[in-house]
Parts: sequence; structure tokens; C-alpha cells
Amino acid sequence: MKLIYAPGACSMGIHVVLEEIGKPFDAVRVSLRDGPEARAALDSVNPKGKVPTVVTDAGRVVTEFPVIAHYLAEANEGAHLVPADADARLRAAEAMDYCVATIHMQGFSRLFRPSNFAPSEADHEAVKTQGRKLIDKGFEVMSATLGQQDWVAGTYSVADTALFYVEYWGAKRMGMTLPANLQAHLDRMLARPAVQRMLAAEGLAA
Repeated sequence: MKLIYAPGACSMGIHVVLEEIGKPFDAVRVSLRDGPEARAALDSVNPKGKVPTVVTDAGRVVTEFPVIAHYLAEANEGAHLVPADADARLRAAEAMDYCVATIHMQGFSRLFRPSNFAPSEADHEAVKTQGRKLIDKGFEVMSATLGQQDWVAGTYSVADTALFYVEYWGAKRMGMTLPANLQAHLDRMLARPAVQRMLAAEGLAA
């Protein structure tokens, strides 16, 4: 198994999943900002040019965060990363998609790359403001979803790794104040050995 990742990118969530599974894998680091040579290992296998990208032992390339997460969890049932209850599985899938497609792609993407949403630099601050509103709303939604539970779907699952990376971006990268239960969730994630191994491997602060 090979994981192609960029340090601190959303691929950190899949990196955690692989650490939780505990089987050997190759972690291939790429830079998304330093030109073609720095990302050659990614572009050669994934024409989308996106991390995370996973290459299975059979050579199958798997892309898109939710698809990779479900593939890994279902292929490694012993790691118990998919809830046993059918309704909990739906809640986990909903939460993961919301974190990736809305909080990340609609919210944080506006903060990190405003030029993708408005070519004119004069509009970039407005784009960032809209991004922050989407993030704040997203965290409110996820706060209500989590409630007083330790984990998104009641038991620890791949959904928690998706929530983790947007929490990490908010609190650690952007200095945002998370809702109290999301901060507690982030703290629980940071205490997990799998997360600590991922952070060490990617050179990130806890």
C-alpha cells in the first residue's frame, strides 16, 4: 500500500486511517507548491493531481478522501473504523462528506486559495470572508452532530479523521476558536497514538 500525501493537507486524515489500521505502508511525500518535479510522484499516477492518493498492493489507484477512507475501513474490518450499526454508518458517511465537501472545499479553500474563486485580487478579501462564514456554519453543524458524544457516529470511525483535519486547520493553522465539544474532540484525536505518529511523520505540531 502506498499513500501519496502533502504535509498538513487533507491527506493527513487518510494518513491517520492507515496508522490506525497498523499495516505497513509506504508514505510518499509531495509538495503541491514547488513545481512539477516536486509533485511528480503524484501526477504520474493521479491525473487529478490531488492528495490523498492511495495505490493498492495490486496497483489500483484510489482517489477522493471519502472513497479512500471507506475503501481502507472496509478492507480492514479488524480495525473497526466503520460503525457496526447501519444508521451510525449513514451518520458517519454524512459527516465525512460534509467535512470534506463543505467545510474544506467551500470554506477553507476560499481562505487558502481565494484566487480560485475570484480572479481579481480586489475581491479576495470578500472571498475569504465568505469562506470564514461557511467554516463557522460548518463547525456549528458538526458541533450539533457530535453533541456530547466522544465520536461522530458514537464509536470511533473514519468520519472522525475527516472532522479532525478541518478542526486541526481551524485551531492549529488559523488560530480559530472551536466550539467546546469540537475542541474536546480535537484534543482526543491529538491524544491518539495513530495521530501522534502521523504528526511526527509529517513534521507537524500537536
